[in-house]
Amino acid sequence: MELVPPWVIKIVIDDVIQAKQAALLPWVLGLLVGAYVLKNLFASLRVRFNNQLEQTVVHDLRRHIFAALQRLSINYFENRSTGEIMSRVTNDTEHVERIFIDGLEGVLTASLTLIGITIMLFTLNWKLAALSLLPIPLLMLSASWFTSKVHGYYHEIRKSSAELSSYLQDGLSGIRETMGFAQQTFEQARFDRLSRAYSDTNLKAMVLWSLYSPGMILLASLGTVLILWYGAGEVLEGRLTLGELVLFLSYLALFYVPINQIHSVNHMLQHALAASDRVFEVLDAVPDVTDRPGVVAPLHRMRGEVRFERVQFHYRPDVPVLKNLSVSASAGERVALVGPSGAGKSTLLKLLMRFYDVQDGAVLIDGRDIRDLPVAYLRRQIGFVQQEPFLFNGTVRENILYGDLSAGQDRLEAAARASRAHEFIVALPEGYDTWIGERGVKLSVGQKQRVSIARVLLKDPPIVIFDEATSNIDTETEMKIREALAELTRGRTTFIIAHRLSTLHDVDRILVIDGGRLVEDGRHDELLRRGGVYAGLYEAQFQV
Repeated sequence: MELVPPWVIKIVIDDVIQAKQAALLPWVLGLLVGAYVLKNLFASLRVRFNNQLEQTVVHDLRRHIFAALQRLSINYFENRSTGEIMSRVTNDTEHVERIFIDGLEGVLTASLTLIGITIMLFTLNWKLAALSLLPIPLLMLSASWFTSKVHGYYHEIRKSSAELSSYLQDGLSGIRETMGFAQQTFEQARFDRLSRAYSDTNLKAMVLWSLYSPGMILLASLGTVLILWYGAGEVLEGRLTLGELVLFLSYLALFYVPINQIHSVNHMLQHALAASDRVFEVLDAVPDVTDRPGVVAPLHRMRGEVRFERVQFHYRPDVPVLKNLSVSASAGERVALVGPSGAGKSTLLKLLMRFYDVQDGAVLIDGRDIRDLPVAYLRRQIGFVQQEPFLFNGTVRENILYGDLSAGQDRLEAAARASRAHEFIVALPEGYDTWIGERGVKLSVGQKQRVSIARVLLKDPPIVIFDEATSNIDTETEMKIREALAELTRGRTTFIIAHRLSTLHDVDRILVIDGGRLVEDGRHDELLRRGGVYAGLYEAQFQV
């Protein structure tokens, strides 16, 4: 429809004005109005279709990125900052989106317009059409030069953006420490430095665009100059009518609009390609821990007998963490893991949950190598209470129900009562529906730990891992946590990473790990009498 108005103008000049056929004018103007109406009707349909396509594609892209993050191993997250990962999911995805919002539509409409106008130009006058195409090779060379330059700049921009997002997430998470140490000025300086680096990398690309875009328009204008020079001579010689020259110039103006549109899309595309490299790096990442082909989940609940056989593991090849370690726990046994910091206690339990796989040896539950079990099934058999419990930004109810989303109110309250959390929960402003803030910031350490225990009780796994908190809590709270832990561990195989050795009198066994090896195994009183590593740790903790 955009090709119709210039033709109508040509008819007005040649057939109405110069031929003095005024009767044609109403019909011609009706044709012009009809063309404008149809053009905008189709534009409306185009916008609607384009947005439907864009939202569908963008939703799929985000969904696939989040699904990729869900299947990746813990190693991926421990080696990257949360802010940097968030930047890939939000900022980088947003820049990829722009191709679908503006780029795809722009290229499609521009290409169709170029094809139509090129046909019209050669139909009208092939000599003038050939002259109008003379700047095209220069435009293509310039576009190639711009693309090669700007792509590197946009990689720098995405990297700077990720660093800024990473710092922002870290800085906001640590705002209490910043205030406590009165380091607002220092943090402002860090933010300013990263923000300035991001701005500078953007400016590099914009300076290049400031040279490229006007240069393209200048080259395109040369085509108009050539047409006026040659076309005016043709009109004076009588080989071309005035209306045909005006029609040709009108089409030529339309011809360079889509060319400039394609240049703009190219600019946008380079930004999107740099962002998509980072997005597809997530999508293409291969998890370290995966299900073996053909593994099938057992139909029964596991008993919980755990055995580590000659396990060896390292995060870095030159620094072994576990060295030929063999330990076991009978079903329902309560086992404490004790040892100096960095001895390998937490790593041992990460291997049990298959956050990592052993490099040598095997981890078995009920006699089965855990690598022969589906990862999801394995983790459903294990409950984990962290040293610093993580609570989601939501209500108390939502956080406890994370253990079993299908549980009803009766089971929910039973788990809360067993964890000694019900009493403080009902005292909250909105009871179980009280919003507790990011990471449960509105609850005390002891309250968060009891909510976390309730969550695991609701899950009802045969194996429990409890990383004992080292935070200072009052005696009453500690007593309630002890009671909750007793409920949690009853009848379940339990591994307790112990920090306060005074709490280990009631466990069935204590495993002392040092330097990645099992050095002692026994009950509290036995190990004290031996006078070995455990006795030394105990005395060091309680010496005055």
